[in-house]
Amino acid sequence: MYKIAIAGASTLVGRELKEVLSESTLAESNFVLLDEADAQGQLDQVGDEVTFIQPILLDSFDHADFAFFCGPESLTRKHWKLALRAGSTVFDLSGALDQEAGVLVRAPWLEANAAPGDLFTPAVVPANSAAVALGVLMDRLRGAAPIRFAAATVFEPASEFGRAAMDELHQQTVSLLSFQDIPRAVFDAQAAFNLLSGLGESATVNLGSQEARIRRHYEVLSAGRWPPLALQVIAAPVFHGHAFSIAVELERAVEVSALEDALNGEHVDLVLEDTDSPSNLAATGQSDMLVRLRTEKPPRGSGGVTRLWLWAASDNLRITAQNALACAMDLRRLRPQGTVQ
Repeated sequence: MYKIAIAGASTLVGRELKEVLSESTLAESNFVLLDEADAQGQLDQVGDEVTFIQPILLDSFDHADFAFFCGPESLTRKHWKLALRAGSTVFDLSGALDQEAGVLVRAPWLEANAAPGDLFTPAVVPANSAAVALGVLMDRLRGAAPIRFAAATVFEPASEFGRAAMDELHQQTVSLLSFQDIPRAVFDAQAAFNLLSGLGESATVNLGSQEARIRRHYEVLSAGRWPPLALQVIAAPVFHGHAFSIAVELERAVEVSALEDALNGEHVDLVLEDTDSPSNLAATGQSDMLVRLRTEKPPRGSGGVTRLWLWAASDNLRITAQNALACAMDLRRLRPQGTVQ
C-alpha cells in the first residue's frame, strides 16, 4: 500500500487529481490531503476514504511515497523540498519547478517508460496539458509524412489560472449583463465576452508565462522529433477546456484517409461529422482529445494534400491529472512496494 500526499487538494487541479486517483489502481492507497489556511478543516474524500484537509507541517510528508503539488506555484516552491527531504517522489502539477536543475518534464503518452536513473531526479513535472495535446497531434501527423511547418493558436480557459480566475470571469459576466462595473483583480481587463492576447499590467495571472511554459514543455517532449511550433496563446472567455486551431504543411502530399488513420487512436477521438464539432464544452470530462481534420480540396490528380487544419478541444484539468497519474505509475514500476505497511 502506498501513502500519497496531495498538497493543494482543494484546488481545481487537486480535485481532478483526486477523482483520477480514485479510478486508478492507486485508489486503495492512504491519502493525506494538504492545503493552505483557507481550505484547512474542510471535509473531503478520495475514493471511499473520507478525510479532512490538513495544514502543511514539518512532518506532513513523512513516509509518503508520492507527493503531488496541485496548488499555486508559491505553494510548490515553499514546500517541495520538505517533501523531498521526507523521501517522497515529488510531482509538480503547478509547473513551478520545470526550470530547476535535474527536474524532469514528462508525458508518458509520448515517451518510453521511465528508466532507473529517473528515480534520482529531485522532482517530476507532468508536462503542461496543452503541450501534451499538441505533442500527441504532431507525433501522429509525422507518422503520415514529414512536417514542413506547424502553427497553433491555443485558447486558454479561466480554469488554467485557478479558481479565482473562474470566479472573476463569472462575476464579470453577471456584472456586464447587469450593466455594472466589472471586477478586475485577477485579469485587470475585461475577460468576459472577449478574446485577449495579453492581460492588464496589474493582472495577478500572466498569459505570457503560460505561453512560454507551453513552448518549453513542447520542446522538451519533442526532443527534436517534431517541427518547431509557431505558437500564440489567447485568453478565451470560457471557464473550462482548451481549444486549439492548428495549421500544418507537410513535406509531401498525403491522402486524407491516411491522415485520418494517422490521427485516430489512443487519446484522440477523431470527429468526422460537421454537426459534432469539437468544443471545450463537449470535451469536458472526456479523457480523449476531440479533433476535427479539414483540408484544402486536392488538385485533380495530385494524389493527396499538403496543407491541413486541425480544430481540437480537450479537458485541460483531466489531461493534467491523467498525465500526473501516468508519471506516477511509470515510476511505481521501479518501486516494488510502498513504504506504508
